[in-house]
Amino acid sequence: MTRVVTSKKGTTTEVVYLITNLSPAHASPLRLLTIVRGHWSIENGSHYVRDVTFGEDRSRLRSGVAPQVLATLRNLAITLIHRTGTTHIAETRRTFSHDPALALDLLFRFWFSQQ
Repeated sequence: MTRVVTSKKGTTTEVVYLITNLSPAHASPLRLLTIVRGHWSIENGSHYVRDVTFGEDRSRLRSGVAPQVLATLRNLAITLIHRTGTTHIAETRRTFSHDPALALDLLFRFWFSQQ
């Protein structure tokens, strides 16, 4: 697959080789493109948010249940932010950090709607 990558340094063209267990009859270029785009939509939509916005990769907690607990709290925060109807996770997180009462209000509305 050939793809164009744009970064702060400029634009480059990359050749990427894919490995699949699909048969040639099922591995059409359109199908492979759909699979690759599906992967990157997950990477950009979830993992990027967790790594960049929430600094998950910089966390020094590596043992016990602490990493799992913090991942659960991050997932809760992302879910609650999505429930506000926005896709601007970092901006909403900054808003909540400046006004924690807004975050608590959202949390309690979510909690009581589940009861």
